[in-house]
Amino acid sequence: MKPLDVITIGRASVDLYGAQVGGRLEDMASFQKYIGGSPCNMAAGTARLGLKSALITRVGDEHMGRFIREELAREGVNVEGVITDKERLTALVLLGIRDEKQFPLIFYRENCADMALCEDDIDEGFIASARSVVATGTHLSHARTEAAVMKALTLARKHGLQTALDIDYRPNLWGLAGHGDGESRFIESAAVTAKLQSTLHLFDLIVGTEEEFHIAGGTTDTIAALRAVRAVSKATLVCKRGPMGAAAFTGAIPDTLDEGQSGPGFPIEVFNVLGAGDGFMSGLIKGWLDGEPWPVALKYANACGAFAVSRHGCTPAYPSWEELQFFLNRGVVTKALRKDAALEQVHWATNRHKDWSTMRVFAFDHRMQLEAMEGATPAKIGTFKELCLKAALQVSGGRAGYGILCDSRLGRDALYAAAGTGLWIGHPVEWPGSRPLTLEPEIGPDFGGLSEWPLEHVVKVLCFYHPDDDAETKAKQEDTVLRLFHACRRNRLEMLLEIIPSKVAPVNDTTSAEVINRFYDLGVYPDWWKLEPFATNAAYEAACAAITARDPHVRGIVVLGLDATEDSLAASLQLAARHDLVKGFAIGRTIFGDAARGWLAGKLTDAQAVQDMAAKYARLCQIWDKARAAKEIAA
Repeated sequence: MKPLDVITIGRASVDLYGAQVGGRLEDMASFQKYIGGSPCNMAAGTARLGLKSALITRVGDEHMGRFIREELAREGVNVEGVITDKERLTALVLLGIRDEKQFPLIFYRENCADMALCEDDIDEGFIASARSVVATGTHLSHARTEAAVMKALTLARKHGLQTALDIDYRPNLWGLAGHGDGESRFIESAAVTAKLQSTLHLFDLIVGTEEEFHIAGGTTDTIAALRAVRAVSKATLVCKRGPMGAAAFTGAIPDTLDEGQSGPGFPIEVFNVLGAGDGFMSGLIKGWLDGEPWPVALKYANACGAFAVSRHGCTPAYPSWEELQFFLNRGVVTKALRKDAALEQVHWATNRHKDWSTMRVFAFDHRMQLEAMEGATPAKIGTFKELCLKAALQVSGGRAGYGILCDSRLGRDALYAAAGTGLWIGHPVEWPGSRPLTLEPEIGPDFGGLSEWPLEHVVKVLCFYHPDDDAETKAKQEDTVLRLFHACRRNRLEMLLEIIPSKVAPVNDTTSAEVINRFYDLGVYPDWWKLEPFATNAAYEAACAAITARDPHVRGIVVLGLDATEDSLAASLQLAARHDLVKGFAIGRTIFGDAARGWLAGKLTDAQAVQDMAAKYARLCQIWDKARAAKEIAA
């Protein structure tokens, strides 16, 4: 079995999508940043569907180039073929959604990095490691990039790979339309037709819209164009027909498109057509490489295209394999797919980035506990939290599975310094000790403060909630958590919900499970649950069963510490580690309590405080790792 299923080759850009819908691009006030460019989108789209994909392209030696490389890696795409160009900038595209028919876009591609792709960038061993190569038409528009593509296709043929072409005709990128005409999809050109026809014999699969086959075939009569392509290529031809689906032709071209093989279409509301073809192509490649009959491959393709036209952005709209299966099994419930709550939950939960199957979290988001200590001032607490971060980084040593909880009111500098370190970062929003739950002032009454947060931050909220609360308290707390949940999703932020019912009233083995089910009933689906350490196995079983029954894709549970002694925590973590859904701990005062009191009182140096905390944190990590290992051995 080969290491790779598919290598795409060509464009890679950063898409800056206007966040406002229904206005002119001139009037857009803010933009969402995504990866873009057809080959880049297809690499990510096929990876989401479970294929081992890779991309050959160039990106700049700057922030946007690093973003593309890192985002592709997070999507599971092999980036060995992504070359850093130190002389050119990464391509940018500005896009907007004007209405269901107008999608203005501007390409910033003057001497961009991906157009410097050359023959030397194509490695024979890398090509040979894949089952297929997919090219797009844009990179046939320039002699240098054409040479790179032709070398890749020649090597693919040499090593027995399957080959595909997405015609991907953009007149603007062939120099046939002005900078302001990026939306243009068709301009006749004998030169472009000749260039395309000189390569079509190299492909096993050729895909395009009717307009794209018009340029490939040299005529605006679709059947005639398909026959012109067939005259120079034995490839399977797949003609995309918009809301009418697509037709596949494996042999002679019949008199009508309706006579081609087709898959079921999906009656959905069109929101954004940009990137729909790349979504379609991702689904088609999945079916093609899996050896499915064309009607099945086209069903995948049509469904993936339906997702794309229903959501904001290109790659972010594409489904995971789990999501695609959920959709195909259940069908269309709401034509505006982005408003289908069940579908959107599966989409969100199955496309999250990074593996956090182990969570060793040093929690120093405490505020009122530190403020109450002798010698504490806001400035000194902030400095102490920077020492906490140093201890966390010392223990983690750049390894995966470590994290912090840190606030931005007293721990802002530590929070800033943690960015990009590889740590999981939880960021609290609750006003300490509040009940009914209220939030830190910086969040704002409309939760607008979350729009300023980095996407790697996880919104953590602690709610002192008990099933026996009075109706008014319940209503206030539930409303705040529900509004916060939707604000998190709107801002593409994960959420951790912490509940501590034992601080409110007596609890039993099912109390936390009751609270968990209540929040799911409200439509709150946290990515993480933070639960107090339970005294019994039955309590863990009840909580885990409640969560998995309602959200099988949840990230998991972390156990808090409640300022317990290290010995008592060891016993607690051993019990928690028996349950797969518990991914680790988020413990604070047990680690920092002594160091904080000593340092704030002037009795410990910075180095002594860091060393004390690092030693305690490391011991807790060892306790957790040992407990989890024992569970796995027993299993």
